[in-house]
Amino acid sequence: MLRVLRAGVVKAVREPCFLPLRPHLLPANRRSMSDEVAKAAAAAASSTGGDTIFGKIIRKEIPADIIFEDDKCLAFRDISPQAPVHFLVIPKKPIARLIEADDGDAALLGHLMVTAKNLAIRDKLQPGYRVVINDGQQGAQSVYHLHLHVMGGRQMSWPPG
Repeated sequence: MLRVLRAGVVKAVREPCFLPLRPHLLPANRRSMSDEVAKAAAAAASSTGGDTIFGKIIRKEIPADIIFEDDKCLAFRDISPQAPVHFLVIPKKPIARLIEADDGDAALLGHLMVTAKNLAIRDKLQPGYRVVINDGQQGAQSVYHLHLHVMGGRQMSWPPG
């Protein structure tokens, strides 16, 4: 492999040379990453710890395709699915980010995971699925109400992004 050190000077190297990604060269299913990052930046800038769209879904002020609800959490289909099966599990308690959860929230966080697992079984995702929590701007969190993404129904790739 050749690496350009400066104009007119090239050196043969054995280690790989990584070039920055060019979004227009990415497959169509990967181009939305910058959209999500932009949404996360906007959400972080406007986050005041107030109400979110998920709070409105919990209170049934706006419609959602709700697939599960109990006294601790609610699950609904994602409006912009990234896999054949893509739903969100959210706590009814307003926790903005995972990093802001208290140690006393351990049982609730475990309940969210168990709920995600039970719904994945119900949706026949036993061959495998992915659970994702985006936290903060650099984690591409676009809604500041803790939520688990559960995605399956296709082979996932690695690394995710």
